[in-house]
Amino acid sequence: MADYGYEDFYVRNRACHCLRCVSYSLMGPAVLITIGVLFLIDHLGLLSFGRTIPILLIVIGLVKIAQRSAPDSGHVQPVPYYPPGTQVPIAPPKVTDRAPNSEVNRG
Repeated sequence: MADYGYEDFYVRNRACHCLRCVSYSLMGPAVLITIGVLFLIDHLGLLSFGRTIPILLIVIGLVKIAQRSAPDSGHVQPVPYYPPGTQVPIAPPKVTDRAPNSEVNRG
């Protein structure tokens, strides 16, 4: 079993300017623009608003795919926050001298 630390996982950071962190700010504008276009289509009489709602779901899905697939090169992990008065947990030591077959297999 591998020892993973906090820095081994992606955590979104608002202060980071990597492409993956920046893409998380696209959801709100994409949804607002899509709703505006759907209301415009309804107002022009091309399609009713109720029939164009699946387009909104498609846009949300595309933005989520863009968020997950954006590269995180240059990413800066946020500093973990611990409220005042709480004890900061001590990181467990990393064990590097394990035998390759020391794990017990059951099955």
